[in-house]
Amino acid sequence: MTEKMKKIKPAEDYGSMKDADVQTLGETVAANLTNNSSLPAPTVDPKVLKADADNFGAAIVAAQDGGKKAVAQKNKARKVVVKDLRLIGRYVEEIADGDMAIFSSSGLTPTSGVRTLQVVLSSNFRSVDHGKLSGQIVIRLKAISGALSYELRFAPETNGAPGTWTSQIVTGVKTPVTLSSLTPGTVYAFQARAMDKAGYSDWSNSVTMMCT
Repeated sequence: MTEKMKKIKPAEDYGSMKDADVQTLGETVAANLTNNSSLPAPTVDPKVLKADADNFGAAIVAAQDGGKKAVAQKNKARKVVVKDLRLIGRYVEEIADGDMAIFSSSGLTPTSGVRTLQVVLSSNFRSVDHGKLSGQIVIRLKAISGALSYELRFAPETNGAPGTWTSQIVTGVKTPVTLSSLTPGTVYAFQARAMDKAGYSDWSNSVTMMCT
């Protein structure tokens, strides 16, 4: 369930991002836009963005020795990727037209003023939040009367459909579950169920959140 807004603007604080994060975002957006039926004609071809991001990645490695020429090449390659992302951002903003699901499918991050409303699942989830580190999402489940344990599963979404689920057993709800090594810029779906003496309950409806 998403908040409908007239415009969802992409976060473009590229100047404060590390080189590796810009390069990773370029690769993520290129992958998310490839064969994306919701965003079929991006301003920059995903293959071009992927090539530019790969070139930037190679330039980052080459500049590690601190050579002036290599650093200059790295900075030039960074500007190309940032330009690609800005152009794509304008396209995504217009095509999404306030639809957070379409916007999120691009892999871009919305500005902090745009919030995605989570589906409130009173019987399963207390909260789904971003963690302290990039690639982390923190899940807090609600206690179910009579439950002996819980099962949480998550999957990356592509064009609004969950991919392959990853599951883990949760023995208690007092301690939040921190999922790490997720892919920034990717929307994930989360479901939970409880197990009592009679067996497992049905899976809950999905809660979705984009990892940052």
